[in-house]
Amino acid sequence: MTKKTKLELTWPGKEDRPKLEPRILIEDPAKSYHASARRSDADQFDNMLIKGDNLLALKALEADYGGKVKCIYIDPPYNSDAAFGEYDDNMEHSIWLSMMRERLALLWRLLADENGTILISINDDEVHYLKVLCDELFGRTKFVASFVWHYEGNTDNQSKIINYHEYVLVYSKTGEIDNPGVVDPNTSEGSKLLKEEIRNTIVKNGPKNPIKPVLLPLGFPCAFDGEIAPKAAAWPRYDGCLDAQGGKLIAPVTASSGWSSKDLLEKFIASNFRAVRDTKGQDTTFELTRTGAIEAVKTRGSEKGHVVSVLRGFGTTNQMRIMLSQIGVKFSYPKPVDLISYLVEIFTANGDIVLDSFAGSGTTAHAVMKLNLENRGARRFILIEMSDETMEHVLLPRLRAVIDGDSRGNIAKHGGGFRYFTLAPSLLTQDKYGNWVIAKDYNPAMLAEAMCKHMGFTYAPSAEDYWRHGASTETDFIYVTTQSLTHEACAKLAQDVGPDRSLLICCKAYSAEAEAFENLTLVKIPTAILQKCEWGRDDYSLNIQNLPLIENDGAPVADDLPLFGGETGDE
Repeated sequence: MTKKTKLELTWPGKEDRPKLEPRILIEDPAKSYHASARRSDADQFDNMLIKGDNLLALKALEADYGGKVKCIYIDPPYNSDAAFGEYDDNMEHSIWLSMMRERLALLWRLLADENGTILISINDDEVHYLKVLCDELFGRTKFVASFVWHYEGNTDNQSKIINYHEYVLVYSKTGEIDNPGVVDPNTSEGSKLLKEEIRNTIVKNGPKNPIKPVLLPLGFPCAFDGEIAPKAAAWPRYDGCLDAQGGKLIAPVTASSGWSSKDLLEKFIASNFRAVRDTKGQDTTFELTRTGAIEAVKTRGSEKGHVVSVLRGFGTTNQMRIMLSQIGVKFSYPKPVDLISYLVEIFTANGDIVLDSFAGSGTTAHAVMKLNLENRGARRFILIEMSDETMEHVLLPRLRAVIDGDSRGNIAKHGGGFRYFTLAPSLLTQDKYGNWVIAKDYNPAMLAEAMCKHMGFTYAPSAEDYWRHGASTETDFIYVTTQSLTHEACAKLAQDVGPDRSLLICCKAYSAEAEAFENLTLVKIPTAILQKCEWGRDDYSLNIQNLPLIENDGAPVADDLPLFGGETGDE
């Protein structure tokens, strides 16, 4: 029997998969920040800013945010054979692919099941490898579009080919997206896309649209009064004159032509000229014009959507760099905030969660707050950043400036706020004898929350029942303690839990017979979790800064044309 094969991308180390520890998040109130007053009830203060390795941070979010994030935008390292100030972007293809695969797999699990979308900025160096990788991880049917960002800048440099674009790959959890409520900003003011009505003639002659007659009865709507003699060379062709009074035909006439919407026209006539719905759900009427044409008149819905795959006119990284420098922030290649806000607006609605795990200068957060300011929205953001330098000297000061406003950078006061979190240390550590023990940094509440993550429970401590630290169902609970439990203590717990509920007990030790209580399950810490993951590893960034650099080959590049993911400081 021949072994079945599949089309896939392979590379050295592909099968090496890390066993991630599901850390808990610790809020640092001193760095959490919010405006001094609300602008409106729609103000969003419950945004999250997470400091730490982005792979561990994504794992930390999985239990609470799995299936809840509507839009993910990431601007990862582009692997473009160049070293920059924020990070070293020179990775071998295999290392880059492994780095991306692990993060993309976690990000996909966070996406909302209902048309959740992930957008990935990338350039020519890895875009085709990334597309194949995403097809393998997500499925080819989940691919939505490949945007081309046509960025601006000086292209007067001497070069055989000036690279003047980047890409944004878009995948959806369903392969579909919600109707976008935006119109491409490059659309001309006179475009029919901006009009409340859409008018098109319905004549369509050709082999696939043979000539057929349609009777236009008495009362058919007209855009004229008086009599019009039909033209022999024009379509449709009529069997008599068109005679209208008061905007209606006063005598029936038969029109013959090939039609694009014959069934809908006849449905309109049968409904006594009331609006009918087309296949897009648009209310449609029909009308005779003074030239003898028959037009379909469609009322545009309140949600206008017209998105073009080439993104133009959203500003430059140089403009953003200058704006940041004016507020005292230095960052080499920040993405334009108008670009990201436009993308976020396409794929989200008010109240949705937007995540960026390569936060960099914080443009995604700025974009979300910009949308909220413009339409009194309530979108939320979750940002993850690994670099201490970028977090302290770029991201935090920028977001504070956006919240409070800053006249130096012409930044309006956006309001809102964010909560600042760090990753808790590893739960287990080795003592001087090499034994695995609970880290001293963990207090009882932290231990209970961490064990809930490890054992698949939602952390929800009860104010009434000391033994109820979390739940997996309405009747299944978890209790975490560092005590050694006696048979009597377990008997008391079994009685309190009752016969209709069950309790998982995670404890230091127990002397009771584990099978003696039908509603209790007893496990020891750390034995129960020792083999679940890697302990004590805080950095999955692959130590990119230690990789060898490729020497500059002297090839000219265009000014202000970034060769890497400008919003990342993580990798």
